[in-house]
Amino acid sequence: MALMNHLIHDSIFDTAARTPEAEALAYGARRCSYAQLAAAVRAVAALLLEQGLGRGERVAVYMEKRIENVAAMFGASVAGAVFVPVNPLLKPDQVAYILADCNVRVLATTAERLAQLAPVLARCPDLRVVVVAGDAPAPAPAALPVLAWPQAEAYADPQASRPVPAPHRRIDTDVAAILYTSGSTGQPKGVVLSHRNMVAGAASVASYLGLCADDRLLAVLPLSFDYGLSQLTTAFLRGASVVLMNYLFPKDIVAMVARERITGLAAVPPLWIALARLDWPADCTLRFITNSGGAMPVTTVQALRAALPATEIFLMYGLTEAFRSTYLPPAEVARRPDSIGRAIPNAEVLVVRPDGSPCDPDEPGELVHRGALVALGYWNDPQRTAQRFRPAPGQDPALPLPELAVWSGDMVRRDADGYLYFIGRNDDLIKVSGYRISPTELEEAVYGMGNVDEAVAFGVPHPELGQAIVLLASAAENPPDAAALRKECQRRLPAYMVPAHVEVRGEPFPRNPNGKIDRKGLALPFLNLFERTPS
Repeated sequence: MALMNHLIHDSIFDTAARTPEAEALAYGARRCSYAQLAAAVRAVAALLLEQGLGRGERVAVYMEKRIENVAAMFGASVAGAVFVPVNPLLKPDQVAYILADCNVRVLATTAERLAQLAPVLARCPDLRVVVVAGDAPAPAPAALPVLAWPQAEAYADPQASRPVPAPHRRIDTDVAAILYTSGSTGQPKGVVLSHRNMVAGAASVASYLGLCADDRLLAVLPLSFDYGLSQLTTAFLRGASVVLMNYLFPKDIVAMVARERITGLAAVPPLWIALARLDWPADCTLRFITNSGGAMPVTTVQALRAALPATEIFLMYGLTEAFRSTYLPPAEVARRPDSIGRAIPNAEVLVVRPDGSPCDPDEPGELVHRGALVALGYWNDPQRTAQRFRPAPGQDPALPLPELAVWSGDMVRRDADGYLYFIGRNDDLIKVSGYRISPTELEEAVYGMGNVDEAVAFGVPHPELGQAIVLLASAAENPPDAAALRKECQRRLPAYMVPAHVEVRGEPFPRNPNGKIDRKGLALPFLNLFERTPS
């Protein structure tokens, strides 16, 4: 019996063989069946192979969410190459860095984006070909061929078209994709994922979400974000449908859920905070919603449960280096709304001390993830790879080749029932007069004070305390007075947790390209706030 679904693109062809007319993708008025998607993916693969693309070479995809974006990624996979989804929010300099860092050979983009990139492409010496989607005329950068998007019909009949080189042979431990982190500190790093990583992750998430062919997922997150990309991989594994959306406002998402009869929606905390404030229809079709990319405020969970009483809420934790690590079953949300749950299927999550020994119940420790989902490291960065990917704790010393795990850098605790609770990043914990303070814990307390849409806490240098706490809050309507908010913190929190400086804003905080609040950017103007003035 042939091994099925061992490469990330196999599920598209398996579903196309079973139910060719089933809808795979929707984008605006365009509808794409699994048979049509399979044909589009084959056409992209054939074009890439005609251009001499080598085994394992990189194909970058830089465009908004659209059907061609999906065809380019999975077409690169079929050809035996590696796809590199580039966040469409990135600017030309950032894109050029990624193209150069992973030696991209082919760039798939649109005419508009190519025009923006033209001044920086000289920094990408390995780039050989650009493939352009859309109807607009494409500019032709000097000495760089620009090809029109391949039409599936041209490759539909092998007898009627010119011969296409055979795809390069690949196995499940080969590299499938490189996903670049947002780069909030320094240059972004490329997380290297194998076919096995991606297939195992899709199978695990699809199993606990109970995904089936009748589900319709709304993809609002960037496909360059592992959480966003997983909307495709999990849906394709089960033959479900994905609606691609480049939204402008949260209210557009609510309207799209109703229009497309969406059953599953994934988002990050800042977006859920906004969505929780909106009116949802009583007959909403959402079967489940999921959160990852940060802790969801308990008040937001409660608001969503009230607005969507028939919808299951899955609170999850993940990191790009291991795709997804934990989830909280919906039945536990009411009892443990602040928990990130337990390990997902086919993964083990450990909580350990600095020496690797297991922590006791409720003892804070670092989360370490082992199993098939652990990535292959960071592209072209052995130093950072060695820091994060280290031998898994508790292995038999007689094992000649130790298994590597990903050490997350996140502090968590595990309760007596085995449920995990996020405390904070090792490098985000605030240390005031010897006290270690979790920004998440402080932010949760502020959300509970009412009339705050978003809260961000961080530490800044202080000459006596070591660090002092800065709290930024935002509220779209009737924002609280900063002094009153600090006084409320004094009333509810221990003295060492009270912010030394509080600011309240009337607009949402800026986001990084993955939709998360840009904490590092918000903190920068406050780094010298408590600096001593010369006497």
